[in-house]
Formats: sequence, structure tokens, C-alpha cells
Amino acid sequence: MLFDKGYIANYKFEDNGPQGIIKVALKYHPVTKIPAIRTISRISKPGLRKYAGTANMPRVLNGLGIAILSTSKGVMTDKEARVQNVGGEVLCFVY
Repeated sequence: MLFDKGYIANYKFEDNGPQGIIKVALKYHPVTKIPAIRTISRISKPGLRKYAGTANMPRVLNGLGIAILSTSKGVMTDKEARVQNVGGEVLCFVY
């Protein structure tokens, strides 16, 4: 999902025994070297789950960032959830 939205450059799954490893190459601006992901903040926590319906879907930085939601139709961004008219658990904000 973050690869499709342009926040990471590449990713690779490596199989090392019983636990696999995911290697992620972060994306940076070519001239200024500013990272594409400035902040990832976890919203829903094990002790306090946060849910959002279609009416009160969060907007991150007035639409410049994305919220990642876990819905009944799978994990998706806030914009995709609005289009499909589903709500769910707000996992994190990325901007």
C-alpha cells in the first residue's frame, strides 16, 4: 500500500528460517534528501481501539497524508474506504 502511494521506493521478502524478513527501501527526494515518510503515528492501540465510520472518516493533513484502515473488505486507505463506503479500525496516519 505504501509502495503504491509512493512513500517507499522498494521492498523485498527474504526467507530466513522460521521467521521471514521484509527489507524496505525508503524513498527520498533526489535533490533535498528529505524522506517521503516524515511521520507514522499509530492511532489504534491494543488497549484502546479507534473506529471510524463513513461519516467521520479522518483526513490527514487536509488530504495530503493517508490514514490506513482495517475494514471488512481488507486493509485500505481512507480515500479508498470513502469510495467503497466502508468504515473500520484506524490503524495509523502516514504523512
